[in-house]
Order: sequence, then structure tokens, then C-alpha cells
Amino acid sequence: MIPPALSALFFLNLRGELLIHKLFRDDVGRNMADLFRTKIIGNKASSPSPVQNLGSTSFMYMRSADVYVVAVTKENSNALLAFKFMNDLVKLFKSYFNTFDEDSLRNNFVLIYELLDEIMDFGFPQIMTSDLLKTYITQEGVRSARGKEEKEAKGRETTMQVTGAVAWRREGIKYKKNEVYLDIVENVNLLMSSNGTVLRSDVSGQISMKCILSGMPELKLGLNDKLGMESDGRAAPAAPRGKAIELDDVTFHQCVNLSRFSTDKTVSFVPPDGEFELMRYRVTDGLTLPFRVLPIIKECGRTRIQVNVKLKSMYSDKLSALVVIARVPVPKHTARATIQVSGGKAKYNAAQNCLVWKVKMFRGQMELALSADVELVSTLKDKEQWNRPPINLEFSLPMFTASGLRVRFLKVWETKLGYATKKFVRYVTRAGGEADSASYEIRT
Repeated sequence: MIPPALSALFFLNLRGELLIHKLFRDDVGRNMADLFRTKIIGNKASSPSPVQNLGSTSFMYMRSADVYVVAVTKENSNALLAFKFMNDLVKLFKSYFNTFDEDSLRNNFVLIYELLDEIMDFGFPQIMTSDLLKTYITQEGVRSARGKEEKEAKGRETTMQVTGAVAWRREGIKYKKNEVYLDIVENVNLLMSSNGTVLRSDVSGQISMKCILSGMPELKLGLNDKLGMESDGRAAPAAPRGKAIELDDVTFHQCVNLSRFSTDKTVSFVPPDGEFELMRYRVTDGLTLPFRVLPIIKECGRTRIQVNVKLKSMYSDKLSALVVIARVPVPKHTARATIQVSGGKAKYNAAQNCLVWKVKMFRGQMELALSADVELVSTLKDKEQWNRPPINLEFSLPMFTASGLRVRFLKVWETKLGYATKKFVRYVTRAGGEADSASYEIRT
């Protein structure tokens, strides 16, 4: 079922004066702009909600600089899609005349009407990619006056791009060296009890690529995920690294051929030029945790605490984690801490109320220990029991994935040019730091 379309689009300044309008359907008229000005802009006591219903008419609007962009409909249209369209519309206009304000709209009204004719048909959004639109709508709104042969060739190219729906990549790209870089980055989320029992764990991952490829190549990516292995007729034990991974909540870049993925479970795509995020995923089962933390914290009366923490790496001894930081919490009324570590450096951080233990390089299958005597200030106010916040671990581990996800193959085809491609694959697992959504915590 096709969702209801928009009926009209209005652009008004802050005084409510109509700058530009476009009617896509005949169920509303230009007078709706006057209704919006008097009932919404002029009503200071009205609700600031971006969606307003006046009778049988719905107004969805947003403000950018000194311009109101208003979408009008008389049907039950999808509000999220309408706001997505208006945001993309502002970005499109900025790509043509750099700014989006009242003056730029007045100075470029001819170009704007030409763009509105292309990007929406009978209230349904069409082409919204500036790179594609600029191939046949010049910045001045006038088609380039060149030779007849060049015009015909450009027209054929535009037709091919529109019908082929490859709006994210232009033709004619050439490089001396053709290279593909693929990064699999995973953020580990963990909550572990003090005795080592995993209470909650999952991995949020993303696959990012940088493509320096000539022509219009087609890429095919094979992973050791369960769906892809089964489509190739392989059993899980035959997979690289010994297991097939079950991916959840997978989202793809628009370049991925979803119909092919639904049939043979392969990730096939014509990549954009340069850097882009190919896909995101989540894994909840069969995780390999890179670190195991065993804390023992004893409260010796009201003025002293003994802290002992063992930190062991569970990955191969051929790998090394970079900048491992463990933050061991202590009470707020700590006076001083005497710390000993078997590796790295540690100090008491009064601002964060914790012992900060930092190891620049942590080799696999290695165990380090921290022991500390923490002296507390005895005050009458501090009678509340210490709640013992969890230990927080921050790290970055190259060439390792907690989910076990691996690239089985990465194939590149370019039938016209037929060049050789250099491929580079990297893996990184991390927690904390830049991975704001990832936390590696151990209860004490």
C-alpha cells in the first residue's frame, strides 16, 4: 500500500510572508499559507509541536535559519518521512547555493522551482541526491551550452544513472592504483559479577570501507555469518576460525543489493567513492571476552580498605591490546593510596574517586595484578555504607573480534577495465574511550 503523499510545500520567512510555494495536489490551495501564518506563527500561546492539525489539514514544519519549511497534507501521511524529506531538501539547497536563508531563496527561485519539479512528483519524493541532480541541473538553473555531441552523451549518462539507481557513485572515476580498505570495528558491552559470572554481554559492530577504485566496480563480501555459510552449503564447523556467527539487527548502506542478500545471503554492492559505512550489526551469543577481571576488596574498619585486582588477557599470545586502562573505584573520603602493580602504572585520581591503572601494551595470555592500601578520612558525616561502583575497563585490541566475525572473501569485478585490486582488512575490538556506547564493567 502506497503511503499518503504531501499536498503542498511552503517556504515562509519569520514574519509569515510566503517566499515560494509548490502545490502537488488539488486538495489544498495557496490560502493554507495564510492559515499557517495566522494560526501558528501569529499565535504566541500555541504549542511548539512541529506537527499541527487545523481542521482536516495537517501542517508539518521545521525552521532553518530565518525560513519556515512547511509540508501540508489532508491525509494521514507519515510524519517522519515528511521531516526526513524536508531535512534532505534543505541539504540539497545548500549544496547548490551554500546557504539556506530568505535571501538565498529569493535570489534562486528559478533554480528552486526546477529542483522541486525533479525531486517530488504528485506529492511523492523522487531523486534527492545532489551529485545526480547536478549532472543535468546546473548551479545557475540553466543547462550548460556546449556542443551537441556532449549534450547527447551527458543526457545518455543521466538517463542511465536515473534508471540504474546508482546515485551514490558517478561514472568516469579513474585511479592509478586500485585499493580497498575494510575495517571491522566492534564495541564490547559487558557486565560481570565479582566472581567472574557474566551477567550481560553483547557486541555492537560496524564494517567501514574506503574504496579507491576506477570505473563502476561490483564488490562481493563474504563473512562467516550463519546465513552466509548456510547459503554456500557449508556447515558451521567448516567455517574459518571454527564457527559461524549469528548476526542480529543488521542494517546496510543504500548501495547494498538487498534483493540479492535476501535470496543468496551475500553482500553485493557497487560502492561509493571514498569512505563509507557498509553495515552495522549486533551479536549476543558465543562471544569471546578479551579480558577477565577478578577483584577482591576488603573494608578493614572505617579508615582502611584493601584492594586486590587481577587482570588476565584471554586472547592469543600473538596479539597485544593497546592502552588498557582499569578504573577501580574508591570512597569519596579517601586520604591516600599506596599502590603496587606487576605491570604498567597506577595512581589515585581524587577527581574521579578511583585508582587509575594504565598498561600501554597488554600481551595475550598474560596476567597482571594490582594491590593497594587505601586510607580513609574518618568523619562523622560519612556514616553511609559505600555502594561499591563497578570497575571500568577501557582498551583497544587490534586484529581481534569478540564476536568471532571474519571476512571469508572480498571480490572485486570491473568488466570494462579489468584491473587488479589490492585489499586490506583490519579488525579492532574496543571498550570505553571513543566507544561511548560500550562499557566493560565488573562489579566489586
